[in-house]
Amino acid sequence: MDKFTCIVTDDEPLGREIIESFVKEIPFLTLVGSFGDPVEALLYLQSNAVDIMFSDIQMPKINGMELVNALVNPPVIIFITAHRDFALDSFDAGVTDYLVKPVRFDRFLKAVNRAKESVLAGKTPKIQEARPDRIFIKSEGRLVKILLHEILYIESQGDYLKIVVYEKTYTTQATLKSMEEILDKQLFFRIQRSFILNIEAVKTVTGNMIELTNGKSIAIAVNKKEEFFTLLGIK
Repeated sequence: MDKFTCIVTDDEPLGREIIESFVKEIPFLTLVGSFGDPVEALLYLQSNAVDIMFSDIQMPKINGMELVNALVNPPVIIFITAHRDFALDSFDAGVTDYLVKPVRFDRFLKAVNRAKESVLAGKTPKIQEARPDRIFIKSEGRLVKILLHEILYIESQGDYLKIVVYEKTYTTQATLKSMEEILDKQLFFRIQRSFILNIEAVKTVTGNMIELTNGKSIAIAVNKKEEFFTLLGIK
């Protein structure tokens, strides 16, 4: 039997618990995340492939519509809300189904079967199959949009990342590995354990030192030099 991964996003704990209990009753569903904060769901989906998302619409910080629109390649979406007024907009946004609280299990199962068919038909590609041109990060309590081509470099600082974009610097809680999986490997290169740089930001290379267009100098690891020069087209 095919297994389908899913997440639940709802700021109301009881709402999440009900949907989680429904998911556990369906053998072909695997719950991989449950979020009371839609921003956390957004950050998770930027670096993890998920087949189906069950989401409330009215939530703090960003609502369900904004969450879906912020994703480059969203999973199959089933909205679950106490309000009927959003139904038309939901289907215009490509949502597979729209359930009104309180949700009956038989109606939930019907929506899940419809979502399963959408996944099997390939209507929603996996997130990793397409490289986004932007990401959203959580920095200083805000959700910040960053255009990837504007990033000069990313530096690991323990459990946090420093992302330098021209004159601005953002700090967010994430790993360099998770960021590396998102970025286009033709544009970004991990030159050492703690740094990923945008190769378009390289100004000069002197020995093992790279100077970026903003004046920042970074040493390249010896075992990375040959691969980096190949990426730059240097023989």
